[in-house]
Amino acid sequence: MLAPLSLVRTRSVSWWGALSGLKTDAVLYACSALFAIVLGWTSNQPAQWQWGYLAAGSYALASVAALMLSRWNITRALRVRIGLLVLVILGSVAVPLGLESRWRQLDHGVGYAQPEVSVIERSGQYLSQGLDPYHSYVLHGHLVNAVKGLPAYESFFPYFPLMGLFGLPSAETHKGKGLTDARIVMSLMTLLVSLSALALMRASTEKKIRVTQILLALPSGALFLATGGDDMPILALMLLGTVALQRRRSNLAGVSLGIAAAMKLTAWPLAIGALLVARDERDRRTWRQLAGWLLAIVLVTIVPFVVRSPGAFMSNVFAFPLGISGVASPAASPLPGHVLTTMWSPLGHILAPLTFLVGGYFGARYVRSHWPLSLSQLLGLLSVAFAVMICVASATRIGYIIYPLNLALWSRVTQDERVPTPVLV
Repeated sequence: MLAPLSLVRTRSVSWWGALSGLKTDAVLYACSALFAIVLGWTSNQPAQWQWGYLAAGSYALASVAALMLSRWNITRALRVRIGLLVLVILGSVAVPLGLESRWRQLDHGVGYAQPEVSVIERSGQYLSQGLDPYHSYVLHGHLVNAVKGLPAYESFFPYFPLMGLFGLPSAETHKGKGLTDARIVMSLMTLLVSLSALALMRASTEKKIRVTQILLALPSGALFLATGGDDMPILALMLLGTVALQRRRSNLAGVSLGIAAAMKLTAWPLAIGALLVARDERDRRTWRQLAGWLLAIVLVTIVPFVVRSPGAFMSNVFAFPLGISGVASPAASPLPGHVLTTMWSPLGHILAPLTFLVGGYFGARYVRSHWPLSLSQLLGLLSVAFAVMICVASATRIGYIIYPLNLALWSRVTQDERVPTPVLV
């Protein structure tokens, strides 16, 4: 059974490697067009099916253009690929985002954004008024301070306080749609941080194009930027942190990963793992320098809210996302962890901790056997860890696959990084 699968994989890799850059782009854009059409046809969430129909055309046109141009002897193929990439980002992100934000404004916010957009904007309103964003919480099995007129799950703010900054523009203008839509703010930050990271990245132009495609242009990024977007600034900051580690800039790595970790828990694995690979140009370990930035940013932005209302904080940031608050989350995709928890609810309290312990054991063994760990090895390890945790969590969305997908790609891009020498100081 394994032999045929291995043969198929080998042939697929060989076939893909033999294609020119423009032909690989044509394949990726064609698959993206198909995905967008299927999503538009099958999704029951307005923001998603609208994006599907709006983005499909740009993907299809880019695919046809890339395929036709690949048959010509183009001397500046990389420039052509970059041009097509820019057009795809405009067609799959800018146009759908602009239209959906406008429609949301005209239709009083109904159906033109994922629920997290309103949640972030509401937290921005609380912060602008000096209030705690963790306004609603579960106490003795009852939801306290539920937002009236909304499903119970929209009352929660399952992020760290810094994520609420994306809602401040709408709070300050008293207008939660249009140009102050939280998605636009998050997309602008994602674009700015991503371009900064790409400018610093030690990689060929071809590799940078692929990183940009996965992060911004293909459905793995464009769909989220246009419909929800809360994970995209996190990924952009993680990319900047990765590039900073590649270039041995621990201060920049600490600041970027610290900001990401102060927004969402999904940035913590890389922020903590970075301590294992942070080094300067002389291969001296700089984990203390990196840890100083991480702790300073996280403690300053999080501790005041924990002290103010620890129960509400834990209920929003941990209990609700983990599916143990008693309130069903719309993020619960039919993955193994959710299916098993549905069959026997106590597994919701067992699967994730057990996976963490078992995975931690094997992860520690991997680190020990490959010490000193390279940046590429760390990213590969985290990619596998993310994929496993997504599968076993009782309430996680399948869209989180963008984390292991990007980490796996960054691992390949940074493979040429020199292996550190075992210096202990």
